Amino acid sequence: MHKTDLIITKRMLGMLLIALGAPAFIGIILLDALRGTLGDFGPAQLLALVGSLGVCLVGLSLLPLGDRPA
Repeated sequence: MHKTDLIITKRMLGMLLIALGAPAFIGIILLDALRGTLGDFGPAQLLALVGSLGVCLVGLSLLPLGDRPA
């Protein structure tokens, strides 16, 4: 490996997953609120909420692993 090679660490991957999952989760909630049906989630919307929350939780679990390569 060269010094210029980009090494993705577990912390970087965790931050990326949080950066992808959190806005998706918030966006789904906001879209539901704008439509006026807050709390009335359909099956696809519920699956998207659970999936985006899962992505955030996986990202959070990677943060403490530090600078080890992913």
